[in-house]
Amino acid sequence: MKKLLAILAAVFCLAAASDPSERLADPAQEARARAIFAEVRCLVCQNESIDDSQAELASDLRRLVRDQIKAGKSDSQVKTYLTDRYGEFVLLKPSFSWGNAALWGAPFLVVGLGVWLLSRNLRTPRPSAELSEEEAARLADLADDDQT
Repeated sequence: MKKLLAILAAVFCLAAASDPSERLADPAQEARARAIFAEVRCLVCQNESIDDSQAELASDLRRLVRDQIKAGKSDSQVKTYLTDRYGEFVLLKPSFSWGNAALWGAPFLVVGLGVWLLSRNLRTPRPSAELSEEEAARLADLADDDQT
């Protein structure tokens, strides 16, 4: 009985995952679309893929990806289409670019620069705090003036 309930729950979860009318007729194309869904960010939820999101925009993006695949576009062409239209933020794992490298590397560079400056300042000798003879004499004169 428990096994039957577990199987029914799994079937209901699969049925709720996506609307059958949205699915592509070709299973290979649908599998490609689902793989792309996992790599595309929901622009409303921002921390979910469009495969996991229930937002209306995610549904529109799923439909758009399916239309592109149905039109015979490759996976990279579909991703290029999405990034041209929505920007690179739409990808959960953006491609490497020097701008992204600078964005990710800047905090490490700033921390490294701070450590270097701190170590440089700690190593440099400080000037001595002793007074020269002229300064000592002037200080003594000022002290004598205050006592009188």
